[in-house]
Amino acid sequence: MSEKNPTTRRDGVVEQQGKVSDEVAAFVQKVGQLARPNASEDGRLLFAMDATMSRQPTWDMAVSLQAGMFEAIPRDAHLQVQLLYFRGLGECRASKWVKDASALARLMSGIACQGGNTQIGKVFSHARDEHQKRRINAMVYVGDAIEEDVDALCAKAGELGLLGLPIFVFQEGSDSRVEAAFREFARLSKGAYARFDSSAPGQLAALLKAVAAFASGGKAHLRLQAGGAAKALLAQIEGK
Repeated sequence: MSEKNPTTRRDGVVEQQGKVSDEVAAFVQKVGQLARPNASEDGRLLFAMDATMSRQPTWDMAVSLQAGMFEAIPRDAHLQVQLLYFRGLGECRASKWVKDASALARLMSGIACQGGNTQIGKVFSHARDEHQKRRINAMVYVGDAIEEDVDALCAKAGELGLLGLPIFVFQEGSDSRVEAAFREFARLSKGAYARFDSSAPGQLAALLKAVAAFASGGKAHLRLQAGGAAKALLAQIEGK
């Protein structure tokens, strides 16, 4: 990703110009109750990832899988995706909004993960600010750790829920403390939570496709998806 002419905002973000497991299936069922995007506007999906050092293998996997998100959108719809990531010592950057897989792949392939602490608070603040400018239909967050005040993050997640921006939280690993926090972020934002196994890329691929289908075409298009992931996402959301 080009790092020319960065602009630092108040929230600390730097803006730049196989078989699906039961738990994953349960996550995928949760999306269907959310409102369909305005048919006259492109769907918008904020794709946020932890890019600290432990995340490099999953980052590389996500680069190879992200094209599937664009394959899942309706023929008469469009999907804009913004990449948001944090790494290193306080670095948190957002890309421009892009409309195709090749552009997103170029952005992601230019980024190397670096050691550092999580900056989920900046991610949530950026999501709020972008959503207030123009509606974001869904936000995906992929991570495996949390090193911030959970109560403060829950307050921000709740604010996103009140604004109508659901967070779909994908956890890699099985840390129970992380799971509890991630589940709460999803609940408060009226989104959903799922754990995935980095050794089974089909799980993450199914989740990304399902959320992209919702973000670009709403519940109606998600119902047309043949995969078990999409069907499961509908059911989970309907429980809210």
